[in-house]
Amino acid sequence: MLVVYVPVLKGKAGEFYALGHTSATVQNLVRPVMELVPDDELRDLLETFCDHAMHHVPNDMVITVDCGELPNVRVLEGAAGGPVARVSESLGLRDRPMRPVFRCLDREEVLGEVAEAAAAHGHGACMRFTAAADTVDVVPDERQMRELLAAVQLAPEEVDLLVDAGPVQAGRTRERLTARVLSTLESLSSWPWRSLCLASGAFPRNLTGFPRGTSTRVIREDAKFWGDVVEIWRGPQLDFGDFGVTHPWMPSKSRGAPHPNMRYTAEGDWQVFVYPKVKAGNDDFFDLSKDLVDSPYWPATGAATSWGDERLQECAQRRREKAGGAKEWRAWATSHHLAVVTARLAHEGRP
Repeated sequence: MLVVYVPVLKGKAGEFYALGHTSATVQNLVRPVMELVPDDELRDLLETFCDHAMHHVPNDMVITVDCGELPNVRVLEGAAGGPVARVSESLGLRDRPMRPVFRCLDREEVLGEVAEAAAAHGHGACMRFTAAADTVDVVPDERQMRELLAAVQLAPEEVDLLVDAGPVQAGRTRERLTARVLSTLESLSSWPWRSLCLASGAFPRNLTGFPRGTSTRVIREDAKFWGDVVEIWRGPQLDFGDFGVTHPWMPSKSRGAPHPNMRYTAEGDWQVFVYPKVKAGNDDFFDLSKDLVDSPYWPATGAATSWGDERLQECAQRRREKAGGAKEWRAWATSHHLAVVTARLAHEGRP
């Protein structure tokens, strides 16, 4: 059975653009989780998220929606319900299917909204369990798990289990995380979940300190970590999850426009290109794109690899009037990443 790819993506414009331009092959192999990112400067965060979903999520794709970083308070004047209820209602009105995320420690009112959202959309839900180094959830005992499932009014066969290992690094840190995750999986796998996924992330928090005008290698420790666990694990199939080309935790507020950059996924690493911002209108990105296309990291499939690679080749050949900005660069990088990971999982059984 093919390993499904579960990208945990920040629910912002660039990630939605990438999802909207995935090929049919990629769509058949992904089960995306979209996280709502807190943003005090955005007038209506939930409606913006739902508009992106309406315009960019492929018609037959069910997105898993995680509102866990948002406070569970009334989000519209005069409206009842927290973020899960409002997103569920809004996506339903836009004819966009979803499955809500819940956690073991969610409050009763949140679990109630998850139950209502799951019933309204008919695609079950996703239980997200944290096994990260600094925030390890306590595995519920049998009674607690039954109560939790009763609260969301679902059988385990209707629930995708997502074990989130958080940031992963090389060496002893990864070894300790492997042992902890295996113990967690052993404890939770006695329940007949619809699917079981292990997700982690290895991309740096930001590009501060990266050399300018060249590419820098960042090893995909998350892919290696998943391979370490799968090699030992003897339970149900583990799907692969990562955080795309971003750090697992929520981003801090950005300060100003970023330097032209591309987080380009290769087999076992990312090649991170960061160029100084010298020319007007982000035109330095044209130079970056040409250097990328001429580099050993440009794939044999070239622009046919993904929608994002097509855009990069256009920039390299100066066939675009503008070189884009942060949203476009994130979209193109994510598009390429989704294509590379799904292809590797399909053909080699590893990410």
